[in-house]
Amino acid sequence: MEATGTDEVEKIKSKFMSAWHNMKYSWVLKTKTYFSRNSPVFLLGKCYHFKTEGESRALHSFLSRNEISGNVEEFRKDFISRIWLTYREEFPQIQGSALTTDCGWGCTLRTGQMLLAQGLMLHFLGRAWVWPEALAMDGCDSESWPSSTVRKLTASLEASLTADREPRLLARPPARRDCDGTERRNELYHRKIISWFGDSPLAAFGLHQLIEYGKKSGKMAGDWYGPAVVAFVFALRKAVEEARDPELQGVTVYVAQDCTVYSSDVIDRQCSWLGSGRAAPKAVIVLVPVRLGGERTNTDYLEFVKGILSLEYCVGIIGGRPKQSYYFAGFQDDSLIYMDPHYCQSFVDVSIKDFPLESFHCPSPKKMSFKKMDPSCTIGFYCRTVQDFEKASEEITKMLKSSSKEKYPLFTFVKGHSRDYDFASSPLHEENDLFSEDEKKRLKRFSTEEFVLL
Repeated sequence: MEATGTDEVEKIKSKFMSAWHNMKYSWVLKTKTYFSRNSPVFLLGKCYHFKTEGESRALHSFLSRNEISGNVEEFRKDFISRIWLTYREEFPQIQGSALTTDCGWGCTLRTGQMLLAQGLMLHFLGRAWVWPEALAMDGCDSESWPSSTVRKLTASLEASLTADREPRLLARPPARRDCDGTERRNELYHRKIISWFGDSPLAAFGLHQLIEYGKKSGKMAGDWYGPAVVAFVFALRKAVEEARDPELQGVTVYVAQDCTVYSSDVIDRQCSWLGSGRAAPKAVIVLVPVRLGGERTNTDYLEFVKGILSLEYCVGIIGGRPKQSYYFAGFQDDSLIYMDPHYCQSFVDVSIKDFPLESFHCPSPKKMSFKKMDPSCTIGFYCRTVQDFEKASEEITKMLKSSSKEKYPLFTFVKGHSRDYDFASSPLHEENDLFSEDEKKRLKRFSTEEFVLL
């Protein structure tokens, strides 16, 4: 009887917190992001210019090696096509807790998911792909947002405090267009990638799965990934390694060790299945945790960050402000362009056929001055082949040398294996648990920081 009473208290508490988080995180006021027509805009390696007429002047140092990809509409279509993962509510209860929402604590998990999603989009769809229905998202960015949000919040608050809520139905997607075989294939992969990040226990990279890996490093459901966020980077890698979908067997993740990328370790990961009859190596998503200064971000690193985001194989940067995680995908002048996970949306069942896609695409970008960025972040880039990785390492090394005013660059590429430099473990011979002893030492050291990485 006592246990039953405790369960009822937990349910009421969960309902109240869900209603409160709806009020806190779903209230999105109409705020416009302003872009200059006199400066190029970069988005994950693509360069756009908003000038209405005439040839674009070389206003930026990167223009010499980047072609203009389009105008305002092309930029909007490209940005909206990126996968946006935000706070959700009313999803299946997380095992070992009464939580059915990640509002208030899941932003790090969401930004990590966005970076991985971009890597998978490059792998399956390519950088040139854009969502055909992207510009139909106009309606989401209208003046009706505040009033519709008020109605939603009022109904949500009343329902939360009185009875269990009925699942809310999102708007149906636009009518399907006639499309050829390539478009149908791309649409299938588009939906499949999103489904891997669904908020259900079976989703390969869903919140439930990532939380299970987080438990192995002492993080529980509802814990905010702050000081020990390096643990999440390795958990993300583990999720990719243990994914069962055959489509994911051709992708691996490498996490840099102590700001060092060991080239032979990366190539070993890429070639790990060649002996099993596979004809080609795996593609790799390389994650590099770095720190752009001490207590504050050092503006000397601005040009390097711009350089990284101007590469087409870049999958973004995970960082943010202190205690808030953002997914950085581009820049204009000295401002970073990002997607914000701090917006609470309803659970979408991605297991049903033709589930609505709109809530997984951000209707408008946000900008933030580079100076306001927290110094801790994680850089990600994707390489389809070993040759691509070797080319990327050469290009980024040159960028690191040219941008570094200090004696040591942000991170380095080193030939050989980590074990050749007296590291205790090799990426291909790790322990059965989530972290090797070497990784546990690094996690312990990072845990003393106030805000680290994702």
